[in-house]
Amino acid sequence: MEKNMNGHAHKGNNDWNNISSILKRHEASNGHILNMRIIAIVKTLGKNNLAFRGTNEKIYEENNGNFLTIIEMIAEFDLHMQEHIRRINELINNTTGKGLYDAIVDEIKNTGLDINDVRGQAYDNGSNMKGKHQGVQKRLLDINPRAFYTPCGCHTLNLVICDMANSCDKASEFFRVIQRIYSIFASSTQRVESVKAIRFQAPQLRKALLQLSKNCGDPKIKSEAKCVATYELENYEFLLGMIIWYDALFAINTISKSLQSNDMCIDDAIDQLNGLLCFFEEYRENGFEKALDYAKELALEMNLFKTDYFLYVVDKAITSLKSRFEQFNDFKNIFGFLFSIEKLKSFDENTLKEHCLNLEKSLKHDDSLDIDGLDLFNELKLLRHIDYVNYSCNCCLYRKKFF
Repeated sequence: MEKNMNGHAHKGNNDWNNISSILKRHEASNGHILNMRIIAIVKTLGKNNLAFRGTNEKIYEENNGNFLTIIEMIAEFDLHMQEHIRRINELINNTTGKGLYDAIVDEIKNTGLDINDVRGQAYDNGSNMKGKHQGVQKRLLDINPRAFYTPCGCHTLNLVICDMANSCDKASEFFRVIQRIYSIFASSTQRVESVKAIRFQAPQLRKALLQLSKNCGDPKIKSEAKCVATYELENYEFLLGMIIWYDALFAINTISKSLQSNDMCIDDAIDQLNGLLCFFEEYRENGFEKALDYAKELALEMNLFKTDYFLYVVDKAITSLKSRFEQFNDFKNIFGFLFSIEKLKSFDENTLKEHCLNLEKSLKHDDSLDIDGLDLFNELKLLRHIDYVNYSCNCCLYRKKFF
């Protein structure tokens, strides 16, 4: 976009005497016209309830969806759109692990910071960021092994849900039915909220679909509404799956919201994630029977499918949580003994000394040491016997230093 557009977007305008001419110039700018065309595409697709994305998200490739297809069509006649696509492609080509790593290193140098002073890095779960061989985190760890990596907790929980949804065909089919229901009512699917609406209003929803199948003037919608009401909402397997998915998504959504709170600390995050894992392990043993009881309230017929659906979904939740949050546990193994006064006081001297020496080793790179493990051990021996309030103040200083 043009410089004057960036100025308006980020700095605003205070030349009110000339605001009319400024806005006219802005509206005639290439960047503004380009953006309005893109917005027009969004409005058109939304108005006609058409999907934006395809199975491929790359421009000028097959099956890349309605949005990118229309962008390609406009670019055939519009030089500004062609330039826009060229710049986007340049940006995409620079988002490899190496490209992003070089950009981060350059920014660190430009701000006058020392990359060897970095003690933590956190990104989403894109392969260019978290990749164990070519990702940004690996490249940074290669030159500074003390820059401990942890993934974004909320994004990782979203991937856990994706793992669960793809764990078996019946799990995938459940969400296809959810999408069909929301498409009929021209609404969007928002995971736990969409399942919640159906979970607690299944009878009313079925009644509404049947009424729609009788009164709607669109033959396609009439047929789809009757099909969903008759063959899905009256299907005991679907109702049971709805109970199971709501329980699972509600638990994950609760933790996800908590992880986004402003005062969330790493020790609390680890405890909550471990609690979520315990929930699924317990749910695996007792959840199916409870789900059956709830499902019986919605239907009289029963068609158990525990072994080929329930266990697939819950087992995938357990294994995915363990593998995707492995870095959090590594972080806890290094710094966990400093998380609370209660934990610190629970260690005998040999265990405390072992933790301090392990922290020294973890924060050592070549001949550079962040701390002396024995010095820290002697200080902590003294601090844990001091009044709790005084200790808390000192412990905060330590945590600021290490985190």
